[in-house]
Amino acid sequence: MKRITLFLALLVMGTGLMAQNAKLPDNVTLRTLDGKSVQSSAIQNDGRPVIISFWATWCGPCMLELKTIREIYDEWVEETGVKMVIVSIDDARTAARVKGVTEKQGWSDTGDDEFQHYYEVYLDSNRDFATALNIGQDPPHTFVINGQGEIVWQHKGYQPGAEEEVIEQVRALLK
Repeated sequence: MKRITLFLALLVMGTGLMAQNAKLPDNVTLRTLDGKSVQSSAIQNDGRPVIISFWATWCGPCMLELKTIREIYDEWVEETGVKMVIVSIDDARTAARVKGVTEKQGWSDTGDDEFQHYYEVYLDSNRDFATALNIGQDPPHTFVINGQGEIVWQHKGYQPGAEEEVIEQVRALLK
């Protein structure tokens, strides 16, 4: 029994480690806020890090995380050159709300000059991209991607202060 438990523990740990430094899938179709199709390969930042956050309009922790990061995002961009990409997993029933929420929160560019930098926003209503990244049913799920398109860190859920761990992962890539 101990051998089986040890084997399962190693298998689970090994699976988690394999996910790190895996390449971001590049052939998944996403939608922009204006309904245009775009391949996931478009998620890049000229060799600099990218933060990808899977979220939904109905997810309280998602909203809190993205609002908190919004308050300091301009500073993050100036310091590290990071790009924030948010991928809504709202289904067909709630996806129509995404554009209004992102504009109201200052996450997408509305022509207002309140913020210097905005999040790049995509819709994954069929959850194809989320499935390709093995994301469960409960967002938020946040990834840090290096300049080569590799997943170097990921975290599920949100607690106040967790955004500091995200930016520390980005800073570590720049050292």
